Amino acid sequence: MNIESEKRIVSKNIKDVYAFITDLKNFEKLMPESIDKFEVIDQDTFLFALKGMPQIVLKRKEQMAYNKLVLGAASDKLPFTLTADLMEITESETEVGLVFEGEFNAMMAMMIKNPITNFIGALTENLSKI
Repeated sequence: MNIESEKRIVSKNIKDVYAFITDLKNFEKLMPESIDKFEVIDQDTFLFALKGMPQIVLKRKEQMAYNKLVLGAASDKLPFTLTADLMEITESETEVGLVFEGEFNAMMAMMIKNPITNFIGALTENLSKI
């Protein structure tokens, strides 16, 4: 399953946006209003739970200076990644897009597609406001 957010423009330079998203504690500021729990476990890992959903633990998997951050599920039970792609538009504007990729059976994919789409939409929208 592959879900891409709409690309958004952040009114900050690419280095500032990259610094913001690579400091994982800042993801709490990006979470939707339905956040029930958020906890940074270490510099590469955090967990969160949305109301009515199980806890999800995300771990930093890869990063490329100023252009990309890849977070992945810490558990192999539901393997997926969440990738933030950054592109400099001007010295004071950065385009941001999020991509969710996961391997799920058809039933699971059908159940989680809408919630995941809404979740990455909220993250992207909130990121555009930093």
